[in-house]
Amino acid sequence: MIIWLASYPKSGNTWLRFFIISLLFANNKKREMNLNHLQAIMPFPGKAQFENLVKDCLDFEEVSRNWINAQQKINSDQRIRIFKTHNMNIRYKNSDFTNLNNTLATIYIVRDPRNVITSLKNHYSLKKYNDAKEFMFSKSQVITLSEIEKKKFSKKKNFQLPQVIGSWQTHYRSWKLMRKNFLLIKYEDLISNPQKEFFKLSEFLGDILRVKFSHKQISESIKNSSFDRLKTMEDNYGFTESIYNIQTGKKNKFFYLGPKNDWKNILDKNISNEIASEFEKDMKELGYL
Repeated sequence: MIIWLASYPKSGNTWLRFFIISLLFANNKKREMNLNHLQAIMPFPGKAQFENLVKDCLDFEEVSRNWINAQQKINSDQRIRIFKTHNMNIRYKNSDFTNLNNTLATIYIVRDPRNVITSLKNHYSLKKYNDAKEFMFSKSQVITLSEIEKKKFSKKKNFQLPQVIGSWQTHYRSWKLMRKNFLLIKYEDLISNPQKEFFKLSEFLGDILRVKFSHKQISESIKNSSFDRLKTMEDNYGFTESIYNIQTGKKNKFFYLGPKNDWKNILDKNISNEIASEFEKDMKELGYL
């Protein structure tokens, strides 16, 4: 059965993923890790799950028709696995992204869209904030691989396939409907009170997996997965999941501003007002307005 680690892009998914891996999979006593360990929680949809199901892994239509088939194949051995995804939890042309028969639990990370937009602009090499705003507003937004990435990734054993993410609002709404073993985590709470939020996450995972994590295990994993530490690792060794800049052909920094990303000091007031107006109901529900 699958535990989903789901989020709209640039909302803290990789941060939580690294913490969970440190908590569950680190082999040494000090639980010291590097970014390569992130492969312990693979992306879905990913090449590894679809290469024997479809003719062309980069064909979104073909991949979407086989979402459930891939999950049934994954779950055939009855083992518990965690997958990260940015895909909406939707029904697309008569194909469900997932269902309760294949889902054990869901951890959903949400972030104030006014802070998401600054990270999106950098991550996807968007020239203007208006471009990033339109990206976030599009209810039919699909993430595809650039031509550079197709060439770079084609020989890799696994990489993230095209995903339908919709708008920030439709994405959040699609996943909050998952009632079975659902945990919502706000990125801002991770920043303001990491001890409380990571301990809450550890308790949730422990209940699902029937595992008891010690205070020391959790504290060490929090330390290992700090934003500054992740950023330093990327600076020193690079990061395979960062995206190539379509203008320069070089990789953009994945760990960009993190906690220093404050829309009040960065974002044009007109853009922030437009975002607040577009997503008002959900932002109020989440305490962002």
